[in-house]
Amino acid sequence: MSSSPETRTGLAAWQTADLPSPPVLNAWNIFSALGPGVVILGVSIGSGEWLLGPAVFVKYGLTLLWVTLVAIFLQTVLNTELIRYTLYTGEPALTGFMRTWPSSNFWAVLYALFYFVQVGWPGWAGTSAGAIFYLFMGRMAGPGDSETIYWLGTATFLACIMILMVGQRIERTLEILNWILVTFILFGLLVLCLFLLAPTHWAEAALGFFGYDISARQFVFLPTGADWFLLSAFAAYSGAGGMVNLMVSNWARDKGLGMAGITGFIPAAFGGRKVQLAHSGSVFPLTIENLRRWKAWWRIASIDQWAVFFAGGLLGMMLPALLYRAFLPHGADIRSTAIAAELAYAFQTRGEPILAFLLALMGAWVLFKTQLDILEGLVRAVTDILWTGSRRMRLWQRNDVRFVYYGILTVAVIWGLIALRLTEPIILLQLGANMAGIAAALTSLHILYVNTTLLPSALRPPLWRRLTLVSMALFYGFFVYLWLAGGLTPDPTKGFFFNISRYLFGN
Repeated sequence: MSSSPETRTGLAAWQTADLPSPPVLNAWNIFSALGPGVVILGVSIGSGEWLLGPAVFVKYGLTLLWVTLVAIFLQTVLNTELIRYTLYTGEPALTGFMRTWPSSNFWAVLYALFYFVQVGWPGWAGTSAGAIFYLFMGRMAGPGDSETIYWLGTATFLACIMILMVGQRIERTLEILNWILVTFILFGLLVLCLFLLAPTHWAEAALGFFGYDISARQFVFLPTGADWFLLSAFAAYSGAGGMVNLMVSNWARDKGLGMAGITGFIPAAFGGRKVQLAHSGSVFPLTIENLRRWKAWWRIASIDQWAVFFAGGLLGMMLPALLYRAFLPHGADIRSTAIAAELAYAFQTRGEPILAFLLALMGAWVLFKTQLDILEGLVRAVTDILWTGSRRMRLWQRNDVRFVYYGILTVAVIWGLIALRLTEPIILLQLGANMAGIAAALTSLHILYVNTTLLPSALRPPLWRRLTLVSMALFYGFFVYLWLAGGLTPDPTKGFFFNISRYLFGN
């Protein structure tokens, strides 16, 4: 038996090959060279930025933008570290986790459970149904419209499946859709904010990134008597969050970044050819030429995450926050079936039906696209777990990963249709987001261990990055504690641990 560190849990050893040459970045190929950053940004805008963020800012004000700044910074460092592993091995980071003690099966089961608990709920399809309802009916959905909302959510969920069935490379399909989404949404929101908001609104947001309340003239980092179920969910979904961050390395693998250029990708069912997806990665010898190529690949990954995900994530949270804070009643709790149409309705009551229609259209599109990305990422991750860990699965499906991928997709869809009946979609999203906080603390420490033990010394993260990953675990661990305990001092009237039934089902 091999004593190589990567084989100690029973997974196959890495192969060895030279690092493929990276594309030369220029004005003509910049958008095609990048990719994972825009996909994960599209997911971010649809969860925290369009739903949980507005709910927080309407209720508590813009001083909580400091949480967004810290969270997105930490997640950007995490994302690049996840991609670091993929650049060197051609494997998703989750495979690296499966190569660590105690066993590959232990980590496979644990992370698969985290995926389903966090993003197995079709909450984005359910909340997009509220915006779609508004577009067709011209009014907000109420308690009496729950059956209609369910069927709209179901139709939205099933539409995601149809998109995932066609194309050649699924990751490329997501890239194109997300470039369209990000450009349309951020540009549209920026124009609205420039024309509709006063300088004081912009100043409030700018100072909010540092926790300063411009009206009270003091720093307010956490509101008194806060709803920790909401705030902890907001912290986790400021940016991507938890298992969604982990998906970035799967998309990087299918994008073909670094050594992933020789390991293969998951093709679509229709329009995609059979591709030999390696169940184990390949690494490169540390020659002068390979190290030169490594620096170029690392530059591409850094631009992808810092220029697209980090910058776009801050804009994506700030712009909706400005509009919601300016045009909805302060202190209101907007968490309901119709949350995605709240801003559109506010403009309708102001006598601006065109803007109301555009905002509802934005909400429906953003949440639909987020559900598509989330569903695809979930199925892709579980597929990679099975493909890497089960030789029997690979032989049974004759080395055609598409059968595994679409089998998992079928299971996810059946569960999703059941989950839509359990409770309101916004409750499902908050529950998933809070689970994301636990996952974020775990994955930050896990990738730190992987990248400082399995990678050669010359490619390991520097000290500041290691300290940042530890800080990320502490940051999210703090908010998870507040959520479970109900505050710094455990409060049986607020803590989720004491009130699970009330938070989930309102009883």
